[in-house]
Amino acid sequence: MELQNGFDVNELFKAHAHIWNQTYNFINSMCLKCAIQLGIPDLIHNHAQPFMSLSQLIASLQVDPAKSSGIGRLMSILTHSGFFQKKKPQEGEEEAYALTYAGRLLVKDNPTSMTSSLLLSLDPIQMEPWHHLSTWFLNDDPTAYHTAHGMAIWEYASRNPKLNNLFNNAMLCDSRLMSSAMLHEYKRVFVGIDSLVDVGGGTGTMAKAIAQSFPSMECTVLDLPHVVAGLKGTSNLNYIGGDMFEAIPNADAVLLKWILHDWGDEECVRILKKCKEAISGNGKTGNNKVIIIDMVVDHQNKDHESVETQLFLDMLMMVLFTGRERSEQEWVKLFFSAGFSNYKISRVVGLRSIIEIYP
Repeated sequence: MELQNGFDVNELFKAHAHIWNQTYNFINSMCLKCAIQLGIPDLIHNHAQPFMSLSQLIASLQVDPAKSSGIGRLMSILTHSGFFQKKKPQEGEEEAYALTYAGRLLVKDNPTSMTSSLLLSLDPIQMEPWHHLSTWFLNDDPTAYHTAHGMAIWEYASRNPKLNNLFNNAMLCDSRLMSSAMLHEYKRVFVGIDSLVDVGGGTGTMAKAIAQSFPSMECTVLDLPHVVAGLKGTSNLNYIGGDMFEAIPNADAVLLKWILHDWGDEECVRILKKCKEAISGNGKTGNNKVIIIDMVVDHQNKDHESVETQLFLDMLMMVLFTGRERSEQEWVKLFFSAGFSNYKISRVVGLRSIIEIYP
């Protein structure tokens, strides 16, 4: 059946439903944030049995009795989204829920928890720039973040303790995950290195793990002064407040974890040139390199969710920063523009890769 405008009625309503789905996609994220703030993943994780009944969950949450039915509705959408598993009730039983693998990453004391990252991303401060995206396209601001807040995210964080804390916690959780993976599966990346600088290393989670695994290695965290203020090092770990665009301490190796995608090509070349100066200035040769942990966009990837995540993160870099996610060809152009001679990419860490570049 066709309508007057030539649309097939079935295709019309299918398109209508698709637009509805995309319009209300934010509900998944907000329901997930709500569940974390209520502590639902933690309650189910700490429950004596794998499955926790809905009535037990409601009782533990101490919700307003008039709103108790809403918890069941909240659990339904998050079960559909893959964070909880619903037990099929037998006769006389009530519905009950357990955590899926993704749900376990929402438990706050899980070393690889992603709750801090989610709470940062969905904070009103971070969401505001998205409401200014169309305005940004028509003005000369460097990012939509500038349009919304009048300054770059780094400056805003230095002035706003709440955002600074959210950002540091998110980076801490990500570094726990990456350091666990790197030092368990890819320890060879650090073998033979006597000194290393973790540029933009935040509060030092990654550097601490490396320093503990390699006691003879001298590790340094370089980050902005307000990030490292008051942090204390160890016998083989120290903190330096500074600017990676100005100078990076000399070392055998420089680590850039989740740094370069924040910046445009020109800034990345400047950072990489400073890295090259740092690994060439200590008088040693042989093991000198820059270690980059970042995404390498795979245009041949056939997995819909992975492609969508790459596109989401690329947009995030455009809205909050001046950066982008890059393909191998785009990365290589940066490396050679900064004067490096060779590189190696290991596509091994989820959506991210380990890239080693050599002077």
